Amino acid sequence: TYKGHKVSVMGSGMGMPSIGIYSYELFNFYGVDRIIRIGSSGAYDPKCKVYDVVVTKDAYSESSFAKVQNGYQKNRIASTEELTNNILKTAEELSLPVHYGTVHSSDVFYGTDPDLYKRLNKDEGCLCVEMESFALFHNARVSNKSAACILTISDSFITHEETTSEERQTAFENMMTLALETAIKY
Repeated sequence: TYKGHKVSVMGSGMGMPSIGIYSYELFNFYGVDRIIRIGSSGAYDPKCKVYDVVVTKDAYSESSFAKVQNGYQKNRIASTEELTNNILKTAEELSLPVHYGTVHSSDVFYGTDPDLYKRLNKDEGCLCVEMESFALFHNARVSNKSAACILTISDSFITHEETTSEERQTAFENMMTLALETAIKY
């Protein structure tokens, strides 16, 4: 429970195939209406500093997940507007500064193109990179459910600053508080 409200929390694994299975089953077999993903991300934009919180407007991806799942051809999928707006409103109520924008959902963790982040920041407006939201947002869309994503910058492609595994485990409280405070409004 959080402040007397029941809240379900679970790991989704890493990557689109993993969150794709979990979110689809939760939406379609277990009666879940909304999912707020929280996680770490790597900064592509200089305004995103380590420990900053990013609320995802939409996810850009080169992934074939949505195409294979149901023929969706676009490289961008929006979060659910109503849920995301509630997250932004909650951040304002908590006086918690957040970045709001596009994230890159990548299938590849260790890529070899050192300039990819620069191109995706410039051409697609990607603030940061993570590996799950594109599939989550797509499953919400095809299931007529709601999904949003809140991230904490754990490292920077620009400054090469990074957090330790212990810091990622214990210091991302703002993101967690924002998700929980939003969740208990439903």
